[in-house]
Amino acid sequence: MDYDIRWKQRFQNFSRAFELLRTALESKQCEFSELEQAGIIQWFEIAFELAWKTLKDYLEFGGVKIAEATPRQVIKECAASNIFETAEIDGQVFLDMLEARNLMSHIYDSEKAKAIIGEIKEKYLPELKKQYLFLLKAGEEDA
Repeated sequence: MDYDIRWKQRFQNFSRAFELLRTALESKQCEFSELEQAGIIQWFEIAFELAWKTLKDYLEFGGVKIAEATPRQVIKECAASNIFETAEIDGQVFLDMLEARNLMSHIYDSEKAKAIIGEIKEKYLPELKKQYLFLLKAGEEDA
């Protein structure tokens, strides 16, 4: 498999999901409807899934072999490979995103949904942006 192409293809998908999530969160200053909340949570789940998978592909492109390709293992490998340090990403926030993503599939309470959307906007989106900018730069340097 050509890992160079794979991580760049996955990055394009991550970029689209990240942009849609960012745009949704920044589009309104007032309260989101329940449908909008559900959409934001869904886009967060998609963006996070693509985020860790893009990092997995990027690690493999760099020669890192990942025996067990799980989000937690990829996050650990990013920390060990200094990707998070280089990109100034807080690895603990990525672990928190993983936990939040896992919990979100069981949330049916609008107050909990509002709280999670607040976390997405204030805590998770900035870390996803750091990853986006890091990989964007890596792709430009590699071109």
